Amino acid sequence: MKESVSAVTLVTQKPPVVTLRRGETATMDCVSAVTLVTQKPPVVTLRRGETATMDCNLGTVTNKAAYWYKQIPGGVPQFILSNYHGWSSPSYGSGFSSPKFTSTHQSQSDYRLIISTVEERDSAVYYCQTWDNSVKEWVFGQGTKLIVTSSSLSPPVLTVFPPSSAELQSNKASLVCLSSQSVPFADVSWSAAGSPVSSGISTSTAVQQPDQTFQISSYLSIQTSDWNMDKVYTCRVSLGSQTSEKTINKSHCSTEDQ
Repeated sequence: MKESVSAVTLVTQKPPVVTLRRGETATMDCVSAVTLVTQKPPVVTLRRGETATMDCNLGTVTNKAAYWYKQIPGGVPQFILSNYHGWSSPSYGSGFSSPKFTSTHQSQSDYRLIISTVEERDSAVYYCQTWDNSVKEWVFGQGTKLIVTSSSLSPPVLTVFPPSSAELQSNKASLVCLSSQSVPFADVSWSAAGSPVSSGISTSTAVQQPDQTFQISSYLSIQTSDWNMDKVYTCRVSLGSQTSEKTINKSHCSTEDQ
């Protein structure tokens, strides 16, 4: 049985604290707030040519349309389409059309976005939005990330930079791994002397470059003493079945880099 999409309405209570003397009367209010739009699944990973489906529940909203947007990391949201259970077909934004993109509804508050024959360029985060008339606000879902891979997908190209000379004067330093890739999503991990590193890592979201590729930056905080002991560090980036890795250590850096 297919699991249904659930949604809730946020509820606020006030006041947060009531202080009374013995024998007095306590009063508190419960106020309904903006509806919570929910999307699922959070991530969809497909191979090129397959069909993507993602669901959106509008919560208590039953008399307004569901709007779908596509956002590439670092870019602005693009309006794909809107759909309403009372319409015969969706209304499309510029650059989007059927049969590549379509939408269905399962109830007055449950909507589905369908993307046919997905390609790598369809990799993005897709957001569902509606208008909550009770509070006069636009409400977005948390988004569904679509990752499209293929056997022809080029592996990421990595560049790893050593700590700067100024950093090495202190106890802490940073390694930087830059990944250039054809899709906006990738898994980045670090290891030190062959063991996985779980802390001290900061990885950016992808930024689209003028040549339409994407760049991700990942920083690893290390102990200067470990660097001086020539510990080997590895940056690993995975795109579906494609994985690239690059190692760095002190003895393999030029004197000016150190």
